[in-house]
Amino acid sequence: MTLSDRVTDPLLAPHRRFVAAIVIDSIGTGVFVPLSMLYFLATTSLTLVQVGAALTTGGLLALPAGPLVGGLVDRYGAKPVLQAANLAQALGFAGYLIAGQAWQIALCAWLNSAGRAVFFGCYGVTVTALAEPGQRERWFGLLGSVRNLGYALGGLLSAVAVTIGTQGGYASIVVVNALSYIAAFALLQAVPNARRKPGQDAVGGWPRVLRDRRYLSLVAHQLCFAVSLFALNIAIPVYAVNVLGLPGWTAGAVFTLNTLMIGFGQGVVVRWLSGQIRSRVLVAGHACFAAGYLVFLAADGMAAPTLAIAVVLLGTGSYTFGEILGGPVTATVAAESAPDALRGRYLALNQLAVTVAGTIAPVALSGLLSTGAAAIWLTLVGVSILGATFATAIGRAVPAAQNRIGGV
Repeated sequence: MTLSDRVTDPLLAPHRRFVAAIVIDSIGTGVFVPLSMLYFLATTSLTLVQVGAALTTGGLLALPAGPLVGGLVDRYGAKPVLQAANLAQALGFAGYLIAGQAWQIALCAWLNSAGRAVFFGCYGVTVTALAEPGQRERWFGLLGSVRNLGYALGGLLSAVAVTIGTQGGYASIVVVNALSYIAAFALLQAVPNARRKPGQDAVGGWPRVLRDRRYLSLVAHQLCFAVSLFALNIAIPVYAVNVLGLPGWTAGAVFTLNTLMIGFGQGVVVRWLSGQIRSRVLVAGHACFAAGYLVFLAADGMAAPTLAIAVVLLGTGSYTFGEILGGPVTATVAAESAPDALRGRYLALNQLAVTVAGTIAPVALSGLLSTGAAAIWLTLVGVSILGATFATAIGRAVPAAQNRIGGV
């Protein structure tokens, strides 16, 4: 099933403009993320360390953005905040065209990182409003497959830019990316605004959210799940190429396998899981993560490169199946566990766990990699066990986690 088939799926068809905005956003992300470092090295006189520090600074400064806008989403609805995030990212990418100093890159990276954090905080609110109860896993699953296929298409476009290798080629990618956010802004104009209805109880604000112990356990689970998600970008390719000494194309094969499995398999798996208890599916997802990590560890020390490549790809398959199982269910439980009037704040807190994981993962996982194969993969197995423990706990305490997939 192609990307266009996903967009025209009968479940999503009534909301084509929203889906199209998601597709455009994912293509833009897939285009720029793989060549972000290369872009600044090609267009500025900064060193690799300076560029990395500037991008990291921008990301750290963006950490408060998600929680801060949670109240705005609850007050004004998700659509205007989401559109503001589109404009912020369009401005941030336009700024990359003239950024030549570290502080300028950090400023633009702050706009883009904050925009991404706001986008994902609003994304869950919007999907929950558009999707009927019992259909939300399918929505999150289909949109996840759409986004991954968009990432894959964007990755192909970025490969073209790298092949061209000129400043003009890199700049064209940035211009197209900036324009994509303007297009997404325009498409969202026709999307209904997800906001609380008059009379809904919004009393308590952030103190009420932070006192909700059941939801805090769900956020802790989200943190564990997110750490595993970042292993794909940070640990697995570096381990395959730098530690195991496999050919450079192995890293590309890992990303391609992950993207295609999610892009073409997510919707199928969600339908297959219909009727299963959500918390048990989350536990199974963490088990698949852990199995993948143990397979990666088994590749260490293999003398035959061909066998090592096969084992790494096998581990990637198990890891990706964990992502396929857990992704839609995690998003659905987080959305349905939040009261309507405070869903913006609740999902902003949940998204903060993802942002924190993305901030600490590069340092933590690279440090573990430098220590050795056993250190990183056994640590990540421990993270998966902790995630499964939290999944079991929320299965007892959180009503949305006790429900069955596809149930109302």
